[in-house]
Amino acid sequence: MPPVESSPVIPDTVDAAIDLALECLESLALVGEDVEDEWQYVQDLTAAWRSRLDAVTTRRVGETIPPDRGGAIVRVCAEAALVEDPHRAIDWLSTFPQVVLVALDERP
Repeated sequence: MPPVESSPVIPDTVDAAIDLALECLESLALVGEDVEDEWQYVQDLTAAWRSRLDAVTTRRVGETIPPDRGGAIVRVCAEAALVEDPHRAIDWLSTFPQVVLVALDERP
């Protein structure tokens, strides 16, 4: 999977952090789609987490976050970008959004 394009700027708002996380989520989904038998599962999982993250954005748009939390999102996205194995990408689709939510002080 190619690395997610990211700015050297750490996101400083909830919506900016989630925008980055959604980009990473989509990249993981593209890798996971290579497992034919799991294609629908990947679609459903991605849609569910996209919806959950979008709901946080809607509720907290413009809210600032500390640099360490924005940095945590950048770091987990960098780690996700290293995932090349489709089965591992599917595992990450389950855990990655939860890490993002915890970093944003949300319940996973």
